Order: sequence, then structure tokens, then C-alpha cells
Amino acid sequence: MTTGPYTTPVVLSLLEALSPHARVATAILPFVVALVLRALLGGNRLTRTLITACTLWFVVNVLMAPYSVRMRQDIHELQSMFH
Repeated sequence: MTTGPYTTPVVLSLLEALSPHARVATAILPFVVALVLRALLGGNRLTRTLITACTLWFVVNVLMAPYSVRMRQDIHELQSMFH
């Protein structure tokens, strides 16, 4: 795998292939599943850990949204205009 300023890791390239609705589902679905498990199993250590992990996953997805394919293309175009 090559490295450079514009290369994308394999996981990110797989996420880029998803539709916008599928990307939202991958952010929200684990959190919803963790909440359902908490409702069914109660507030034990496993469900607290799952909710924490899924909340972190959701936050990472929200923070990474501006770095989508289109946004990176716009940034690259702006950089090429000034170089």
C-alpha cells in the first residue's frame, strides 16, 4: 500500500462506497442495538460498555463526516488553485 498525502486506508475506501443512507445507518445502528440490549438485559457492565463503545463510534462518524469524498475533492481542488 502506498502512502502519501492523498491516499486512503482500505476501511475508509469501503465506507466511501456506501450510499449516504447506509453511512448514517452504520453510525446509528450499533447505538440503537446497544440501547435495545440495555432495555432487554438491564444496566449491567456489558450493556454499559456497549453503549460507551457505540457512542464513541457515533461521535467518530459525525466528526469524520466533513472528510467525505466530496469534501476531500473540494479541498484538493482548492489546494491545486493555490499551488
